[in-house]
Amino acid sequence: MNTRIILGISGASGAALALDCARQLARIGVAIDLVTTRMARHTCDLELGTAATAELKGLANVVHDGTNLGATIASGSYPVAGMIVAPCSMRSLAAIANGLDDTLLTRAAGVQLKERRPLVLLAREAPLTLAHLRNMTAVTEMGGIILPPVPAFYLKPDSVQAITAQIAARAVDQLRLERQLADAWQG
Repeated sequence: MNTRIILGISGASGAALALDCARQLARIGVAIDLVTTRMARHTCDLELGTAATAELKGLANVVHDGTNLGATIASGSYPVAGMIVAPCSMRSLAAIANGLDDTLLTRAAGVQLKERRPLVLLAREAPLTLAHLRNMTAVTEMGGIILPPVPAFYLKPDSVQAITAQIAARAVDQLRLERQLADAWQG
């Protein structure tokens, strides 16, 4: 495995998005460096259950302690092809937008921006405040990609799992790694 991606998980609802991103990355042979916030670990167990949380960790090649700011992914010299934060809470978004590298997740995201690598944030909140929108604008101006987890209803998904798998595939596609994974609009 030559390609490595950082998969960050913050505490917003939507843990299934993280699991499906990990599944998509593993399916195409991409190594995963996993970093979670404290609330993300709680949310994963609550929303996915312990078996799915164990699967998520099992798909990762490296699981980083989210408080270890000295971890490899905190440095621009660590070779990764980009990062996905799925889901991305408004707290993590705000920290990334303002360069507040106070957790390993936000530090790793900041490194992607400074190194001009793809950073895809599955921003998870509704409705949005002006602060949220300004933070999204700031991250976009720095080169990040805001990808709200919006279902592609034109594909006529038959389950929540089909929806989260499609969103995860779109997130991975934003990294420009390989072939397109997400089902495309056929016209």
